[in-house]
Amino acid sequence: MHVDLTDQVALVTGSAQRVGKAIALELARAGVHILVHYNSSNDQHVRDTLHEIKSFGVDAFAVQADVSKPDGVATIFNAVSEHFKRLDILVNSASIFNKGTLMEVTLEDWQKSLDVNLTGAFLCTQAAVKMMRENDPAGGAIINILDYGSTRPWVDRVDHGISKAGLLMLTEISALTLGPENIRVNGVLPGPVMKSADLSDERWKEVGERTPLRRTGNAEDVARAVVYLASESFITGTVIHVNGGEHL
Repeated sequence: MHVDLTDQVALVTGSAQRVGKAIALELARAGVHILVHYNSSNDQHVRDTLHEIKSFGVDAFAVQADVSKPDGVATIFNAVSEHFKRLDILVNSASIFNKGTLMEVTLEDWQKSLDVNLTGAFLCTQAAVKMMRENDPAGGAIINILDYGSTRPWVDRVDHGISKAGLLMLTEISALTLGPENIRVNGVLPGPVMKSADLSDERWKEVGERTPLRRTGNAEDVARAVVYLASESFITGTVIHVNGGEHL
């Protein structure tokens, strides 16, 4: 299915590499101009991502900033306003993935996860809404990238899981609050779509075999779900599980 979002503008946080990059590329394929946000990705990754996005004939540029800080978010949205003059789509994809049990997690770990995974999305949502209200007609789409910890206790990733559970609640509250302004807010909950560096190929295959579909997915599966939610005008407050049925 081809989705046409020609000349809309999207901000995808954490989009220089991995899942965020796949989302930015899929939106570009649909005709969307992209602001690539990054924080710690290296410059070569950023340049490569911008080159790939522009190959679809859309405009793109990158901004480095810390989404967990109000001044970082202001930097990002000032750049969107100056360069594109509008914002139609926000994808809150920036995330950190700390590991630790209840008694292992330090206060510093806890705060960093909440700051990036939840506070960052909250600050970006507030800033995006202000811009979307100025669109003609007013409105837009916000898509939050969730994960396993949003809905189930993740005992060895405590701070990460709790931050993502908070992001799920932010998604639902935002959908209820912003619906009357034609701003739709949804979530995408990926499962095993991208192997982490600490997993062997054999272990990764085992992870996929535990899903009802008996396989792993990929980042492009997540990206297509994001584009679908960006394009459908009568869906809000919904979470799409892109996980091969892992949640069942």
